[in-house]
Amino acid sequence: MDESTTILGISALYHDSAACLLKGDRIVACALEERFTRVKHDPGFPEHAIDYVLAQGGLTTPDIVVFYEKPILKLERLLETYMNEAPRGARFFVASVREYLARKLWIKDRIRKRFGNGVDILFSTHHLSHAASAFFASPFAEAAVLTMDGVGEWQTTTMYHGQDNTLIPLQELRFPHSLGLLYSAFTDYLGFRVNNDDTRSWAWRRTGNRNMCRPYWTTWWTWDRMGLSG
Repeated sequence: MDESTTILGISALYHDSAACLLKGDRIVACALEERFTRVKHDPGFPEHAIDYVLAQGGLTTPDIVVFYEKPILKLERLLETYMNEAPRGARFFVASVREYLARKLWIKDRIRKRFGNGVDILFSTHHLSHAASAFFASPFAEAAVLTMDGVGEWQTTTMYHGQDNTLIPLQELRFPHSLGLLYSAFTDYLGFRVNNDDTRSWAWRRTGNRNMCRPYWTTWWTWDRMGLSG
């Protein structure tokens, strides 16, 4: 890649929207949208963050725009999951599909409207974006890269071999098997908002007593309660 090529990375429409500008292999600037809107974990399209990082690079339009995941594949997962579990989860399904049809499926049009037809638009995958942000910003020329979260398109845990400027996928764990979703279930049970207040349950773990949790494994904690029963 030419060292003068500028790449704008965008994460949006889920939580903690952000933008990052690269020139060649150098990070010019990056920013969270919440820093400008003052909305915690702002999920909106990061117009302010984009304006900021482009201004830092003295640009109005990048050469390439990369969106951090593939909305079509995520919609596929939602549809397939609901078809397997229907009629359970109907309200969640309707809300999720409405969100996709209203905004997420049209992200390419949103980017094109902002920058015109002269910009190349690419789509990464969710876990590859996580792995790239860790490995390519690290001091290592070669490393094992492990990504674990709730769920991306289908992947929930992935292992990559990072070497120089490549990431080679080695293994993956797919939805519905997810340590991140298990963590989110506890966050929700404690009365916190998933993808918003998860760090509170993470911080509280230090003050807990594991013996207090044991009764819940037999009274509350069942696969059916999690919606994962066969």
